[in-house]
Amino acid sequence: MNKRVQVAKYLIFDILAAIISWVLFYLYRKVYIEPQKFGIDIPIELTSKFYLALFFIPLFWVTLYYIVGQYTNIYRKSRLIELGQTMLTSIIGVIIVFFTLLLNDSIGNYKNYYSLFFTLLTLQFSFTYLFRLILTTRTAHRVHQRKLGFNTLIIGGNEKSVKIFQEMETQYRPAGNKFVGFLSVIETNEYSLASHIPNLGDYRQLPSVIDRYGIEEIIIAIESSEHGLLSEILMLLENRQITVWGIPDLFDMLSGHVKANTIYGSPLIKISNGLMPAWQENMKRLIDVVFSLLALIVLSPVTLVLAIWIKIESKGPVIYSQERIGRFGKPFTIYKLRSMVNGAENGTPMLSSREDPRITKLGQFLRRTHLDEIPQFYNVIIGDMSLVGPRPERKFYIDQIVQKAPHYKQLQKLRPGITSWGQVKYGYASNVDEMIERMPYDLVYLKNISLYLDFKILIYTLMDCFKGNGK
Repeated sequence: MNKRVQVAKYLIFDILAAIISWVLFYLYRKVYIEPQKFGIDIPIELTSKFYLALFFIPLFWVTLYYIVGQYTNIYRKSRLIELGQTMLTSIIGVIIVFFTLLLNDSIGNYKNYYSLFFTLLTLQFSFTYLFRLILTTRTAHRVHQRKLGFNTLIIGGNEKSVKIFQEMETQYRPAGNKFVGFLSVIETNEYSLASHIPNLGDYRQLPSVIDRYGIEEIIIAIESSEHGLLSEILMLLENRQITVWGIPDLFDMLSGHVKANTIYGSPLIKISNGLMPAWQENMKRLIDVVFSLLALIVLSPVTLVLAIWIKIESKGPVIYSQERIGRFGKPFTIYKLRSMVNGAENGTPMLSSREDPRITKLGQFLRRTHLDEIPQFYNVIIGDMSLVGPRPERKFYIDQIVQKAPHYKQLQKLRPGITSWGQVKYGYASNVDEMIERMPYDLVYLKNISLYLDFKILIYTLMDCFKGNGK
């Protein structure tokens, strides 16, 4: 399955719906509303403002849909939930458009405002949901007809896993799970599930099996006696963008903790890996990109002056690059303005300190003001980093940290950041022990992540930059 193609379909139809709605709304204003004000028929002229709106209005709607998370989990959409989401988003969007663009319209009486509002709302909602309904229905039919599926792995190989497998394979309306195999959790000579799907190893091989078979969904079907392994299994899945399902026990059902996801399917609990609500996560990414683009543009004269200064002061490239470990343990190349003499490490990883002789005179200034990190806005734009998140480290040091503090890997759920709570509260680390001392601040950020917290960290970081408190 190509998720990008499916997202592109929704984008195209959302843009088309916004264009059709705005054109019809424009005609409605010219034909019915403005004549009531002026007492004569108003000629329909397609002015430059009309064409400008025809560009920005669809862009506004697509941005709003992205922020509220309507382009995520694109193959698992519920038509009923999408109905409510589309209606709510349409109301919010029309209110914004109305007070931004339409409140100063020429009207005959105040009732025309209600007419304009509800006409635009009806048009926007109707066309948007009509196109989405067609797409979602077509996708759902392909899933139910087993033409579209999701590579699924079962963890557990005994009776409970056999039961859930048989239930899902004989569903009246299949959920689209394509079972590629199972992983065992205890060693035994025979596994009940082995007669249905292949045994791919034990649960400790989970990361490699996910990569090898392109696993998209996992069902944890372990016996009650095996529940002690649950936290270990979830730990292996923490840094993966995979849908994880669990089988509820009787206590869950009686206490009301289980919410059914489908009428015809088996009762499964969706175990969320999300750290923020979808709208906050998308808004965070949008703010990252917009802020970084503006920062690169505004700071371009400063960057040019610093680049010339770096070249004059010492030999070597202006931009320094280094491999760091990012989200989900994926390596990426980080960029900085060079603040040390060229070849400062000579192949051997060495952390810097405040009085490090390798740092140039200009480099001291760059580090105190954090100006050496300007190129990292590019890392943010391409998605390797965020404005706020745990500072990215090299694998050489991460391996040492994990030996002393295994829970460090939890921080890899997040995109690394240009700044972090740990950096604001503790500063840069000069050795592994200081990295571990700084880590609790980043773990607290992980557990309390929000846009509000991001803004506070950014404000304190800017204050540090102006005061020159970096090192």
